[in-house]
Amino acid sequence: MNELVKLVEEWAKEKHLDKAEPEKQMLKVIEEVGEVGAALARNNENDLRDGIGDVAVTLIILAMQNNMDLYECLNQAYSEIKNRQGKMVNGVFVKEA
Repeated sequence: MNELVKLVEEWAKEKHLDKAEPEKQMLKVIEEVGEVGAALARNNENDLRDGIGDVAVTLIILAMQNNMDLYECLNQAYSEIKNRQGKMVNGVFVKEA
């Protein structure tokens, strides 16, 4: 995965996306998340795989634009959830207060 992230970062730099406006990149993230939702609704596994990949790409670029990297963000998120307690309610994990 390290190599793929580096390739995405290099591609983004070649396109000068690393210097673009993060607010506009966030619109791309939202667009791609919408495509994931559409793929789920259509039960289209190929489009779902592509959509999840596109979300990852847009998030890698958004992180770059904010002088962060994917691993830093994932590490922080995992640190917050690793000891989280909760339960499943109607198919959704609900954390304890």
